[in-house]
Amino acid sequence: MDIFDKLKKGVFLCSLFLQFASGFYLPGSFPHKYYVDDQLSVKVNSLTSIDTELPYGYYSLPFCKPLEGVKDSAENLGELLMGDRIENSPYKFKMHVNETELFLCQTNTSSADESKVLKERIDEMYQVNLNLDNLPAIRYMNKDGFSLRWTGYPVGIKVKDVYYAFNHLKFTVLVHKYEKSNTVPGVIGAGDGVELITTDDKSVTDKPSYMVVGFEVVPCSFQHNVDLLKNLKPYGKYPAPINCEPATVAAVIQDGKPLVFSYEVNFVESDIKWPSRWDAYLKMEGAKVHWFSILNSMMVITFLAGIVLVIFLRTIRRDLARYEELDKEAQAQINEELSGWKLLVGDAFRVPDNSELLSMMVADGCRILGMALVTILFAALGFMSPASRGTLITGMLLFYMFLGIIAGYVAVWLKKTMSAGNTNGWFSIAWRVSCFFPGIAFLILTILNFLLWGSHSTGAIPFTTYIVLLLLWFCISMPLTLIGGFIGTKAPHHEYPCRSNQIPREIPANRFPTWVLVIGAGTLPFGTLFIELFFIMSSIWLGRVYYVFGFLLVVLILLVVVCAEVSLVLTYMHLCMEDWRWWWKSFFASGSVAIYIFFYSVNYLVFDLKSLSGPVSAMLYLGYSLLMALAVMLATGAIGFLTSLFFVHRLFSSVKID
Repeated sequence: MDIFDKLKKGVFLCSLFLQFASGFYLPGSFPHKYYVDDQLSVKVNSLTSIDTELPYGYYSLPFCKPLEGVKDSAENLGELLMGDRIENSPYKFKMHVNETELFLCQTNTSSADESKVLKERIDEMYQVNLNLDNLPAIRYMNKDGFSLRWTGYPVGIKVKDVYYAFNHLKFTVLVHKYEKSNTVPGVIGAGDGVELITTDDKSVTDKPSYMVVGFEVVPCSFQHNVDLLKNLKPYGKYPAPINCEPATVAAVIQDGKPLVFSYEVNFVESDIKWPSRWDAYLKMEGAKVHWFSILNSMMVITFLAGIVLVIFLRTIRRDLARYEELDKEAQAQINEELSGWKLLVGDAFRVPDNSELLSMMVADGCRILGMALVTILFAALGFMSPASRGTLITGMLLFYMFLGIIAGYVAVWLKKTMSAGNTNGWFSIAWRVSCFFPGIAFLILTILNFLLWGSHSTGAIPFTTYIVLLLLWFCISMPLTLIGGFIGTKAPHHEYPCRSNQIPREIPANRFPTWVLVIGAGTLPFGTLFIELFFIMSSIWLGRVYYVFGFLLVVLILLVVVCAEVSLVLTYMHLCMEDWRWWWKSFFASGSVAIYIFFYSVNYLVFDLKSLSGPVSAMLYLGYSLLMALAVMLATGAIGFLTSLFFVHRLFSSVKID
């Protein structure tokens, strides 16, 4: 009877889940429902440019301000680190109410400095970023027969050394009629408010409601008649028709001449479903090239690396088989004739120089790799979609902190392994690994932040955010790293299969420096990700939305495999050349991909960001590129080193040692 009751309960819960399944949305992606005449508030982000990463406040230019005053919206840590500053704007709509020729305000550019700043922003191609119901304003334009998509609209335009302002905006709001079962709870949003309700009230369901599924803007430059503005209040109707075309310009920016701003809004019912409203932003030009190029790279790199790996494994297996078939006397006789890795039994596990530094770098690399895997996985599942601004950066930061336990464990475990089980000084190395990469990143960010402060950029990290970052570092990341280090002292270390001789073996002279092979090995991992790197760079620096996290996860897994294979092959080659200093070289064999990533960043700066304005923007770009390359070096280097460590241990464990 008890089993029967449990089955009935399970069936009931399953039916309840299926009933509510249609109303399930991922965090940060629930729909807002608006009734006709409900107020819609447009928000504004910082001014940004495709040519420079120095964002400026929207109200730093002579634009209209809201009547209720400028108010900041709540921002998460990721938004603050990315330089997002969300504020209310003067643009207001009423749901499903078309309005034209709305007068907004009249501003003055009385001083030469105000006009100069406005013209500079036009030269630097700054964009105004508006968003409605969490949807950025998108602008369509045709160029050379192609339809281009941009988020935001330019401040103005320069034509034959004359500057014009875009002072009239044509908004198009795409809406989809809300339809839902009476028994399923829904979300209603009026303005900025959101409320959970049940739609079993007939008075509620009979009233039509809509969801915002698109937000488009067309900027125009229109010369208003100042004489017609007398006694005209904001949001009043301009007394004359505004026939404004994007191809024509008229509002000249001159010292002492006022600028008049106006707008119009048109609501269009659309067949676009609410879950698909981000498709217009996520659609990437050249998608076929993107997919087939990456797939081709993965297949070629995997095939070549697999063949090389199989060849060396078969060679090693054959050598071991021949060596183990000999008796002890025969082995003693041929010891003098042996060459290659079999002569390094007494030197292969000699403790390398700066072993603690190597342990810290490998440990932090494991943490960065774990952070990347978990973050990309969650993003691929939709928990860090572009609809939730700042969640990607916030997630990366939190995952990095909580994975400090892995960094502490790996650092102490490696030190214990290199010290043949000695755990003295574990606290010191765990403490230092908690400060190693975070300290470098904090130093770079501080230098870049001083440059941003000096440039009066809104992208500068506020002082309060600095305090939050320090608290997260010292109150969460560091204690977790120390806990991981303590756990590492209790874990069994990797015992070496042979002892190291007191006197190191002399390394034969080579025809060319072995570091050439190490640096050249980075080209193979770079070949797996350079195409994907182009799309990531375009997303970061050109304002495009990156969304193919599922494919990025596949590329990351392939990168891990290739780095392991490359480092293994290079380590075996060094051992065959009787070079027992494989520790650092195995790390940099795969970690050298960071060199090519940084060079690619410089190439991207020169050829794709040609009009980057000012040395501050260039320093900002290079600083972030250096930080990214350093993180990649630690992650890929950790993969290569750990693979080589287990490979060398397994290799010499197969040799009969007397």
